[in-house]
Amino acid sequence: MLTSVLLLAGVLVATAAQAAGGCRVDYRVSAQWQGGFTADVSVTNLGAAINGWNLKWAFSSGQRVTQAWSATVSTAGDQVTATNASWNAAVPANGSVSFGFNGSWTGANPVPPAFTLNGVACTGDENTAGPEDIVAAMQPGWNLGNTLDAIPGETSWGNPLTTRELLRHVKSQGYNSVRLPITWSNHHGAAPDHTIDTTWLNRVRQIVDWALAEDLYVMINLHHDSWQWINTYPTDKAAVTARYTSLWTQISAAFRDHPEELVFESTNEPQFAGTTDDTQNYAALAELNEIFVDLVRASGGANTTRLLVLPTLHTNADQGRLDALNAEFDALDDPNLAATVHFYGYWPFSVNIAGGTRYDSTVEQDLVNTFDRVKTSFVDRGIPVIVGEWALLNWDHNRPGVIERGEFLKFLEAVGHHARIRGLTTMLWDAGQFLNRTELRWRDQGVHDMIRASWTTRSGTASSDRIQVPRTGTITAKSLTLNLNGTTFQGLTGLTQGTDYTVSGTTLTLTATALTRLLGDRSYGVRSTVEARFSAGVPWRIHLVSYDTPTQSTATGTTSALTIPTQFRGDQLATMEAKYADGSNAGPANWTSFKEFWQHFQPDYAADTIILKPEFFAELNDGVTTLTFHFWSGAQTTYRITKSGSTVTGAP
Repeated sequence: MLTSVLLLAGVLVATAAQAAGGCRVDYRVSAQWQGGFTADVSVTNLGAAINGWNLKWAFSSGQRVTQAWSATVSTAGDQVTATNASWNAAVPANGSVSFGFNGSWTGANPVPPAFTLNGVACTGDENTAGPEDIVAAMQPGWNLGNTLDAIPGETSWGNPLTTRELLRHVKSQGYNSVRLPITWSNHHGAAPDHTIDTTWLNRVRQIVDWALAEDLYVMINLHHDSWQWINTYPTDKAAVTARYTSLWTQISAAFRDHPEELVFESTNEPQFAGTTDDTQNYAALAELNEIFVDLVRASGGANTTRLLVLPTLHTNADQGRLDALNAEFDALDDPNLAATVHFYGYWPFSVNIAGGTRYDSTVEQDLVNTFDRVKTSFVDRGIPVIVGEWALLNWDHNRPGVIERGEFLKFLEAVGHHARIRGLTTMLWDAGQFLNRTELRWRDQGVHDMIRASWTTRSGTASSDRIQVPRTGTITAKSLTLNLNGTTFQGLTGLTQGTDYTVSGTTLTLTATALTRLLGDRSYGVRSTVEARFSAGVPWRIHLVSYDTPTQSTATGTTSALTIPTQFRGDQLATMEAKYADGSNAGPANWTSFKEFWQHFQPDYAADTIILKPEFFAELNDGVTTLTFHFWSGAQTTYRITKSGSTVTGAP
């Protein structure tokens, strides 16, 4: 029996460290950045129960541990020893213990090649990783969206050809997996063979192999095939079954000898036509998923145990969808399966309709309820979950302003937190709106920084990321409410507490003196930006804006478009209401007075206009309609339009 000595909070604690009978180590780099990384280590005891442990390894490229948790880590050069804490010394047979650490690296950061537990080599076969291990190792994930799924080809939807350099960059930014959505319908021959085009299959294989070579897990699927032809399964069962079977048979054969880091997803967002209710939809999906699992397993090689990912109907997380997929898991009785759902947030907020401009309690509760249902339905039953796509539907660099940036940051922070504490793996949907693939840079570095921080910690935010001050008149103190999210407020960068700002509970107030200095000449727009710092996560940027209430003038146009001259005067548009003279809701989506941003109206700040779209006029009655434009300062303007046939006029 060995005796180890552990220093905890300045107290020496003796623990008995028995020899281990065998062990397996799962060492995962969960986040990596320039010069630093976070590693999560899970040790499974394959022998008899032990009470007291130390795990030893050697770094091969000069890495160093800088901070550890759930274990005490000591180093001697490249040699590292992690020793149990007082509360996790006992590890039963086949039990596991986990700890983690932050470290530094230069040049390369490979996984240590060997470990010993209490002096015994850990030789557990890494290929015995279960589905929970694989899904956990895939966190976080990134989608190569609108690329291999584009119709008819890889660059058809505006993204460049995929390169290995792109995948290397994605890995360097902390991602551990990539989902490759693939549409096959334009790349195979006619029945009965449905032979996949060799060039296309080789291109898919090339990208898969590049990603694997960059130490990324990879998930491939049948993507837009779901609505192009798989959806006709209920009314054309024989033809769809033959085509579906043929494609997955060929894909399985092409990748049967690829490592377990390659994962198959049966189909994207399954949906069906010609059914009368969800009972029939659930039955159709269950039949297709069974075909998929059976033929992949029968293809042999690594496919006999490869992780297979099954979606809910529409990849939706309503309870009925989750229950139906659970029934499939019970029937299939396959130990190497995972579930997948998609999450694009509370819909009015995701597209900015019905006044859904802010990340408020309704949006938060929708997020919490969704992830709770998924955790209870699957994770608590031992079925791992991949949130295969997530973002907000209308956050897009081509449609600026639909989602206010600060509100989006709050959503990103919350998704990362709530997924992490529930053990859900998330894969960001990126169709080009996040990463500029040509320049290999984030379109908004702050957005990426918030996402990345959320993988390991919380970040503080505030009720807004802007303080708006009228351009004329006396400047007075302005306040925001801090959302601490478990952190503590550390101050405003470059400003002095007491003189420039005060804090009372969660209320942050910038003084009139500080605002006067920071707003300068008070010309319209953002005059200064300050950063609120917290004890964890990324800083919260607060923009100080000088504005006056916007003004508008008369306009004449048609139902193809009405362009309203608008002097924004430093302000920005949040949303628009439309009502008829009798007070009823006007235009499309008449269940709400608030119309959909960009779909029905959009601002053009460079041209000083607001454009009313043909989609708005298509469902607008003739006569007078009153529009109310809501701006982020809280200001409102009222504008009346008169529609007569295809002619439209407007005036304030």
